[in-house]
Parts: sequence; structure tokens; C-alpha cells
Amino acid sequence: MEPVRWGILSTAKIGRGKVIPGLMKSPICKVVAIGSRAEETARDVASELGIAKAYGSYEDVLADPDVEAIYNPLPNHLHVPLTLAAARAGKHVLCEKPIAITADEAKLLKDAAAKVLITEAFMVRHHPQWLAARQMIQEGQIGDMRTIQVAFSYFNTDPGNIRNKADIGGGGLLDIGCYAVVAGRYFFDTEPLRVVALIDRDAGFGVDRMTSALLDFGAGRQLIFTVSTQTVPYQRVQILGTDGRIEIEVPFNAPPDRPTRVIVDDGSLPAGGAAQVIELPPVDQYQLQGEAFARAIRGIEPLAYGLNDALQNMRILDALCRSESSSGWETI
Repeated sequence: MEPVRWGILSTAKIGRGKVIPGLMKSPICKVVAIGSRAEETARDVASELGIAKAYGSYEDVLADPDVEAIYNPLPNHLHVPLTLAAARAGKHVLCEKPIAITADEAKLLKDAAAKVLITEAFMVRHHPQWLAARQMIQEGQIGDMRTIQVAFSYFNTDPGNIRNKADIGGGGLLDIGCYAVVAGRYFFDTEPLRVVALIDRDAGFGVDRMTSALLDFGAGRQLIFTVSTQTVPYQRVQILGTDGRIEIEVPFNAPPDRPTRVIVDDGSLPAGGAAQVIELPPVDQYQLQGEAFARAIRGIEPLAYGLNDALQNMRILDALCRSESSSGWETI
């Protein structure tokens, strides 16, 4: 197929270090332009990464007739405004998670999504380790799935970092809690009925620095997670069923240059003595994400996760935020 031509909005770290290199590995994706509020910064990054065009504004990227698709990794409060601007320019949009700060804001994208493709950048759903784990669940290898336990954390107390700015959508729940919610929806393959959350906020920043939550998926199925922006870096997904468990060692930031491991354990021996390790070859999940979106743009395969999926994720995150105020269960 003809490669899809990409424009990048901003020189954000995730774009420079993860998404752009992933796109550039692909024969069906071509990064042709990057824009920043400072043209010099755009030129520097373009030179570093080998991008042909550098612009001193986001609007110039959107106006480039050579650009078909936009990757939007701007701060959370700019996800919807710039995605709307891209859609008005006729560009398809891969928008970083979360797609908005609230579900009501995300709804503003509905009309645009009828004209161009808009998807939320949860690259993990394209990684073979997630696909393999879900296939094992569907095949009944762990019996009836009962609970998913997610831990995801890092340490960041930089006052200048966007994740520590409450007024532009900072905090752990929107930044990494969204991954835990996606994990529950992906592996249970259904939606939660109600949620409850316990949130600890940084007194200075005002953002949630630790959020723990329980999501009820009905029929005795539960997602339990803790995410934090001020604890030791760590991540793990445990999926427990009636006959076994599946563990994903590095579920979210899977390295592109070395194998990943999925552990399956029937619990027949203590301390994981019966665990079997399934090793998967290295892949770049950002490349796979970009290729899936490119094939959807070319009409080769349908878009697996569109705006409706992103809206549902935001509704769940909203309900968790409401639970902080109500100190009780909230329905979706």
C-alpha cells in the first residue's frame, strides 16, 4: 500500500523517543513534517530524526497538503482543540491518551469523527503480549477469569512537568490510570458497572499522586489497580482465574529491542513453581499502532478502536473522579 504521510504536533518526549521512531520503522508510514511553537526547536528535532519539513506552528503542519495523518502528543488540555483543528483540515488523528480531560470534552469530537478517523493512542492493545494473554483467556487456559490486578508507577516531583499541573489535566489517573482501565476492559471484554476510588493528592501541585480503585465488571469480576506518580517506578498486570493466572511482566512500556515475557501459572506448586514462561520476540508497539491506523486510513481494515471506545474510557475515568467527592460507588 502507499505509505500514509504523517505530521507531528509538537516535539514532546514521547513523540521523539517512542512514536516517531516507531513510525519510521514502518514501510507503510512516512513522517514528513513536525511542528513546534518554536521553529528552531522543530528544525533541531527534524534534523535529529530525519524529518523533511519543520514548522514553527501547529497550524502550519495542519495546512501542509502533503500531510494525511496527525499524531497529537500535546498536553492533555490541547488534545481536543488540536484534534478538532486537524479534523477541520481533513487530517486523520492519532491522539495521545487520554483523548480529553473529561467525557463531556471528548464528546466535542463526535461530529469530526464522522468525517475523519480519530483514535486514542493505546499502543499496548497492539502488542503481541496483550494479544497472547487475551487469546489464552478466551481459550480457557486459566478457567473463569475473576480479577485483574494492575500496578503502574513512576516518580516525578518536577513542578514544571505537565503531569504535575492540575489546570491542564495532570495527575496519575489521567496519565497512567487510563492504562489500567483499558486493561480491565480489554481482558474482561466488557464494561464495568460501577467504580470506587481512593485518591491522594499532592498538597502543592493539587494533582492526584496516588489513586487506587476497584471496578466491578459484574458476575464476580473485578479490576483492582493502584497508580502513582510519586513512588518507585514499577508496572505489572496479574490476571487471576479459577484455574490459573497470567502475568505480564512489562505490560505498558514494553521494550522494542528485546523479548517480552508472559507467565502462565496453574498454581499447583508454591511460589510460582509451576509457572511457564512464554517469550515473545521483540516488536515495536508504536510501529504496530501506527501501521494499524495507516491500514484503516487506506481502507484495508476497519479501525479497531474509534472515538466511541475513547469516550467510554473517559466516562469511567470521570466516574472514578466523582467517587473521590462522593466517597462511594459511582455508576458509569
